[in-house]
Amino acid sequence: MKKVILVLAFTFITFTAAFAQRFAYVDSEYILKHMPDYVSAQKQLGALSDQWQKEVDGRFQEIDRMYKAYQADQVLMSADMKKRREDEVVVKEKAAKDFQRQKFGPNGELEQKSSSIMKPIQDRVAKAVQTVAEAENLDMIFDKNSEVIMLYANPRYDKSADVITRLGLKPGVFAK
Repeated sequence: MKKVILVLAFTFITFTAAFAQRFAYVDSEYILKHMPDYVSAQKQLGALSDQWQKEVDGRFQEIDRMYKAYQADQVLMSADMKKRREDEVVVKEKAAKDFQRQKFGPNGELEQKSSSIMKPIQDRVAKAVQTVAEAENLDMIFDKNSEVIMLYANPRYDKSADVITRLGLKPGVFAK
């Protein structure tokens, strides 16, 4: 009988301890919108992306002009001239695609630039989240905008404003 009571007591204590964990969440998008360096980085990356996209578009427009000129002149060309002009178009197109991949592809310059600019910002946010969690004795903090599906979140567990304050910024400047 003592063993049954002991097992029940141990189970109750374990079960109670599991529910004693403290959880909270943050809205990383809301936090980042409050960070002037993040907003500035987004603008910088957007401008760089626009500049490179214009270059890519210009290259493909040039290829299109070359191809249309080739088609118009094709009837007047010898086989050698046709082959040479086709090769020119193909080489230009390959170069344009390579340029596009170099700038926008996986591990491209835009991605690398984004990583180098965003890493310090993400590190600051992570450190602030950790500090809030430790200060408030929280066991876990979820990100409302991550892949973890949060079907309901009581606003009293939203620690986004605390993280913004910990970053030395003022919450409430931007609307959620």
